[in-house]
Amino acid sequence: MLYLWIGIAGALGSILRYLIGITFTHNIFPYTTLIVNLSGSFLLAWLTTALFKRISISPMAESAIGTGFVGSFTTFSTLSVETVTMFKNGYLLLGIVYVVVSIVGGLLMSRLGFKGRKNVYKA
Repeated sequence: MLYLWIGIAGALGSILRYLIGITFTHNIFPYTTLIVNLSGSFLLAWLTTALFKRISISPMAESAIGTGFVGSFTTFSTLSVETVTMFKNGYLLLGIVYVVVSIVGGLLMSRLGFKGRKNVYKA
């Protein structure tokens, strides 16, 4: 049953990702994927450390939302393909900026999402 819920939530997350992608097109710099991945980094950290700890939610629902919805909403594979495409088209510096902003920004957004929980780095 868990796989079914993860699949349903994953379908919803990927549909939302697709709709955002076709609504906000880009020419050279893939800011749509960047925004989706940064917001997803924040959302996953916030959900798993702040919200899910404050409300009563089943582990199955946590997995469906975190792994299914947020996991399919964000996309490392698209980041990779877009970066390689920028490199192939001669936008080396822009591709490097995209990767650095994606990784550092994702970490910072996750940290921001963790702020709702005290002592987040203690075991």
